[in-house]
This record gives sequence, C-alpha cells and structure tokens, in this order.
Amino acid sequence: MKSPNNYFPSQAVSDLEKVSFDYGLKIAKAIESEWFDSGSQGHRSRRYENNANSYRNLRLYARGEQSIQKYKDELSINGDLSYLNLDWKPIPIIPKFVDIVVNGMADKDYSIKAFSQDPYGASKRTQYMESIMKDMELKSLKDFSLKELGVNTYENDPSKLPQDVEELALHMQLTYKQEAEIAQEQALSVLMEGNKFDLIRKRFFYDLAVLGIGASKTSFNTSEGLVIDYVDPANLVYSHTDSPYFEDIYYVGEVKLVPINELAKQFPHLTDSELKEIVEKNSPSNRNTRQKYGDHDSNVVQVLYFNYKTYMNNVYKIKETGAGLEKAVEKDDSFNPPENENFSRIAKQIEVLYDGAYILGSNKLVKWEMCKNMVRPKSNFTKVKMNYSIVAPRIYEGRIESLVSRITGFADMIQLTHLKLQQVMARLIPDGVYLDADGLAEIDLGNGTNYNPQEALNMFFQTGSVIGRSLTADGDMNPGRVPIQEIRSGSGGQKMQSLIGNYNYYLQMIRDVTGLNEARDGSTPDKNSLVGLQKMAAQNSNTATRHILQAGMFLVSDVLESLSLRISDVLEFSPTKDAFLQAIGSHSVANLEELSEMHLYDFGIFLELSPDEEDKQLLENNIQQSIQQGSIDLEDAIDVRDIKNIKLANQVLKLRRKKKQEAAAAMQQQNAQQQQQMNAQSQQAAVQAEQAKQQAIAQSKIQVEQALNQFAAQKMAAEVNAKKELMGIEFYYNTEIQKMQQQLLVGKEKEKENRKDERTRIQASQQSELIEQRKTGGTPKKFESSGNDILGGGFGLESFGPK
Repeated sequence: MKSPNNYFPSQAVSDLEKVSFDYGLKIAKAIESEWFDSGSQGHRSRRYENNANSYRNLRLYARGEQSIQKYKDELSINGDLSYLNLDWKPIPIIPKFVDIVVNGMADKDYSIKAFSQDPYGASKRTQYMESIMKDMELKSLKDFSLKELGVNTYENDPSKLPQDVEELALHMQLTYKQEAEIAQEQALSVLMEGNKFDLIRKRFFYDLAVLGIGASKTSFNTSEGLVIDYVDPANLVYSHTDSPYFEDIYYVGEVKLVPINELAKQFPHLTDSELKEIVEKNSPSNRNTRQKYGDHDSNVVQVLYFNYKTYMNNVYKIKETGAGLEKAVEKDDSFNPPENENFSRIAKQIEVLYDGAYILGSNKLVKWEMCKNMVRPKSNFTKVKMNYSIVAPRIYEGRIESLVSRITGFADMIQLTHLKLQQVMARLIPDGVYLDADGLAEIDLGNGTNYNPQEALNMFFQTGSVIGRSLTADGDMNPGRVPIQEIRSGSGGQKMQSLIGNYNYYLQMIRDVTGLNEARDGSTPDKNSLVGLQKMAAQNSNTATRHILQAGMFLVSDVLESLSLRISDVLEFSPTKDAFLQAIGSHSVANLEELSEMHLYDFGIFLELSPDEEDKQLLENNIQQSIQQGSIDLEDAIDVRDIKNIKLANQVLKLRRKKKQEAAAAMQQQNAQQQQQMNAQSQQAAVQAEQAKQQAIAQSKIQVEQALNQFAAQKMAAEVNAKKELMGIEFYYNTEIQKMQQQLLVGKEKEKENRKDERTRIQASQQSELIEQRKTGGTPKKFESSGNDILGGGFGLESFGPK
C-alpha cells in the first residue's frame, strides 16, 4: 500500500503545468486521500474523522457534557440497568478549570507596538538620535547662543533633552515614535476592532486550552477588505509537521459545509448541470465527517478550501542592445535560448501560494488559482506566508496534547465515584429497634392495664425508657428482660467516607496534573498561609499554564503581522486603497498622509503584555519604598505605573531615582554654596559693622575729646575771667593795703616825733608778741594770696604787684 504522500504530484514541473486545473485536482485528491476515506485510490485514511471525533470528545468534557455510556457500561450487569435509579448527569469539574485558564488569559490586556525596521525608517530613527546627541553634546554652547545672542540653534526641545546615554535609550523606547508607526498601530487597532478580534481571540484561547491547538485566518476581498476569521481546528487539514508553529507546512485548508445556493454565489462559473451532479454525489451517507447541523441536508455540500505552497521561476531574457547596454525581458520558465544567440537567461525561484476549493466526494475542483495579495515579508520577498495562522504548543510526532486531554481520565473516575456515592446512599437503611414480645408479656403494671408492644414503643420513642423484668412469673431468669433494643444498620457511613476521600483524591490529581492549585481559583485557601505564600502559589500555577498564554500571544502576533503586510499590499496594489484610507482615516485624519505612504515601510509587530499581579505588586512595592525614601515624586510614580513593560518601568524608576538623587545632591551643594555665601556675607557684614562700630566709637571719642577740649577751653576762659576778677580784686586790695601802709608810714613819720613814747611802747609790745609767737611756734601771718594768682603754665601776677 502506498503512502498518501505519494499521491501528491511533483513540484519539479513547469509553472504552466502548476497553474493548470489538472495539477490542482491532483493536489486536492492527494489531500482527500490523506485525510478522508477514499476507496477509489485503494487507500483508506480516517485522519480527519479521528481528529474531529477526538476534538468533539474533548469539547464535550470541557462543557461537562461527555457521553455517559461508559459509566453505564461500568455499572451495568450484562447491560442491565433496571436495578439502578441514578442521576447520570456528568459533574462539571473540568469546565471550572478550563474557565479559570481561558478567562484569565483572554482578558489579558496588551498593547500593539509597531517598529519600523526598513532602511527608510531606520535612517529616520538614526537621524533623530544623531540630532538628540548633537544637542546633548553642544548644550552649553547652544545655551550661550540662546541666552547671549537670542539665536535658538537647538534641533529639539531643550527642556526634554535626555541627560545621558541611558536616558536617551529609554527615550527612544518609550517616547520616540515615528508618524508611520503610530499610523500603523492605529490601522491595526481599527482592523481588529472592525473584525471583532477580541471575540475571535477568546475562541482560540479556548481551543488552545481544550484541544491544544488554535487557528485563525486572514484574507482580503474587495467587498469586505481585510478580514480575520476564526478557524475551527476540527475542520483543519495540513501537511505533517513537528513544529508547534506550523511554519514548515506546504499545504493547509479547512472543510466547510456550504449550502448549494451559497456555492453558486461563490463560484458563479458552475452550471446548473454541474450543481445537480454535485448534489447527487454529495448525499449525507457519503460524507466523511462528524455529525453536525446540516449533515442530513442533501442541499449542503462539504467544500475543502486549501492553500498550497510551491515555487515558481522568475525567468528573464538578458539581451544586449546596439548601444552596448543590457535589457531584461520577462519570460516563462520554458524559455531556453540557443547557445549561439546574443542573449542569456537568468532565473530566480520564489515561493508562491495557490488557492483552491474542492468539493469532497465529487472529484470536482471549483477553484484553482495563484493567490492574490500574497503575504510576503519585505525582508525576504522569496518567502510567502500562509493565510492560516496555527499553533499547537504541545505537539509531538503529529500528536497534540491539551490541558483537558490530561485530565479526562480523572474526570471519569470522579464521575464514577459520584455514581457509587448515589448507590451507597440509595442502599443506606435507617437504624431500627428490636422488640421482644415475650418479654413484654411477663410485665404486669399492677393497675390492671396491659403493657402491649405499641405502648412500649411509644414510651421508648418519647422517653427513651423501657420497663422490663429480670425474672418470669415462675421465678426463672427472663431472657427478654430488655424487651426493646436498638438495631444498628450496616457500615454505609464508612463506605461514604471512603468514596468521598476517593473523590477528593482524583480532584487533587487534576490539580496536580494541570498545576491549577487552590490558590489559582481561590476555592479553598489555607487559613494558616500568609498572603505572600498564597500569591506565590498562584504565580506557580500561572507558570504551569504559561505555554497556553504564549501560544495565544503568538497567534495574535502572527495575525497582526499578516495584517500589517496585507495593509501594505492594499495601499500599493488594491483598487480599494481610497476606501481603506477613508475607513482608517475617519479615526485619525492627521495620519492620512502617513497611511498613504505606509507601503514604503516594513514594520515589526510586537505585543506588550500587561504585567501580572505579582509583577505589579513588586513594582508597586519599589515605588512605595522610593516615595517613602523621598527618592521619587508622585508624578514620577504615576509615569512609572503607566508603563506596561515591567523591565522598562524598573529602568525608568531607577533613572528617576538617580536624577532625584543628583538633583538632591545639586540642591544640597547649592544650599551649601548659598550657606557659604551667606556666611561670607555675614562675616563681611560683621566686619563692616565692627568697622562702623569702631568708626562710631572713634568719632564719639573725637567728639568727646572735642567736647572736653571745648569744655576745657571754656573752663580756662572762665577761669581766666575768674582769675582776672580775682586778680583785680586782689590788686585793689593790695593797692588799698599799700595805700593804707603808705598812709600809716606817713602818719607814723608825722607822728614819729610826737609819739616816740607811744612807738616805743608799741615796738616793745610787738617784740613781746613776737617773742610769744616764737615760744608757741607760730609764724607771722601773711595777707597775700598764695597759688591763686598763678595762671596755667607757671605764669604768675606777682610782677604786676605794686612796686
């Protein structure tokens, strides 16, 4: 038996043969033989049906709607369930874990980042960086020019210039954005919003968790423009691959159930007779697919839409002109010039993509053509991207593993345990009592009444007391002395506890296998665990399912990259360019010019995920600690929180802390300088004050000396006047005395003769008086002034005395 791959036609044929419908039909039949039943080729393959049934089974488990037949087969006896009255509805254990994973990832926020990586965009970025660095290096000179000359030589805003290379790198990553990049991001956002991509994203995240594979498709048509479609992995067909990202497949397609009227609309070239033949060959019994809506409708056909990747030869004839130049003329790949001609042949092989549509079971190929607007990376035009984006993070040798496929066995055991619990509960017997009627017959109440069993039971149930006799009426030992005894039922309670433990065991096995612990869903948090430990456990659970998140983000990124390349093609080649620009420009009129030139750029598309709660908390702790230490301001904290990239946020935080420290150090240095200036000014003021003080003191001393001198002069003048008056008085007195003495002498002379006796007596008296004075030590009394008639400087008035 031949392998299905041998049915694919050779790719080493001419381009003309590849374009033919015959070649496309061979491709379609080869795909059909590999994935579907095909008795005509002698080979039977049920790969598509097996995949479809497997995916359907996983989806039923993920919904809690799996088949209950296996549980009935487990509990029945030879298929007989007549003795079982159980609730067979499956317990929805798996849906809880799927919802935790899918909802947590589908709600993950992200930002689209477009990065221009073509030479034109790179040169603009380089020029901008060079202008920034030039302004940084010549800042002092340009500041002088602006301040002194009034000439602004800055190429950028001087208030927003980075201070160093590190800040420049952050500025280029966080702040700098080319107009074309902004326009590209806006265009992608509008396209995603118009295609309701958030809903598509949630669907393929669900597929990644449940099936282990997710897919989407991008396409372009003139009526709808760029379109993003969800692709059900159960409908996919693709060539063998071991890569999780399916980048090495050479064909891929999907099967759709299409009504006949829609088929005629999509392919108007089909005639009525061809449509009738398709309907006749497409009876529901001939279909090879899982049961779904429309399987029993004969007016619905299975159509395989597929892409086939091959290569074509770009052949050119190089002819030498009469002027000695060379001219290139495009030819088909069958061109083979003779050796003796004056022209040559050059060829280049490039990948191409063919688009086909095949009606399964009818051998009818309704479409086969080279794809329009093929998605080609501008960095390598020889390559082509498929219209489908597929990822299966856990694929090995073609087998795909999913989160749900790991735990279906444990879910079955939980369901069986639940059914067993119902059985045990149904067979539980309540506790009863044993009543010895013979023992009651021996009891005499003594009041003429009988102690019958009914009265004994009433008394027992109401009071718990029993009347009995140890001896019979004959005096023998009474074997029924305790006439009523409790009867304990069997060990049903122990069985229930064992089954409940079994239930919890398999539930814990699901948590262990998937990594979805109690901290992830918050169902039964440990009261003794600290909050930090709970967060660590939740973080570890997120790590266990991170491959699903990464696969989903790869799909989003691949879709965005395909859209970006298709936008370029639409703007460059499509007749709907104006309509597309109008649709995008209605959201951003300012970027219409950049949008119209977007085909000149080659963009790298990146997704910036919002940080996890754990990362946010760590960043917030750093922010709060920096605020408490005064390392950053509130405005800095707000700017750092707005950055979704945790690594860049921490770098900005470190830069802001460094700048704040430098500013604080500069402020401290400035304060120190100001303090020094103030101290110098204070010292200078103190010196000036001391000088003024000394000058004031000297001046006051001078004034005092002047006052003293003036007072001394005035005193001297007063003293002179007083001396003059005193001298005048003294002179008068002396004169008078001299006069009196002269008069006395004259009188003495006159009376000398007449009074000799008297004079003798007076002289004798004077002599005796002198003798008496000498005896007593006295001196003769003087009437002249002593010392008071002398002026300052030793100048006296004795020279002015009478002569």
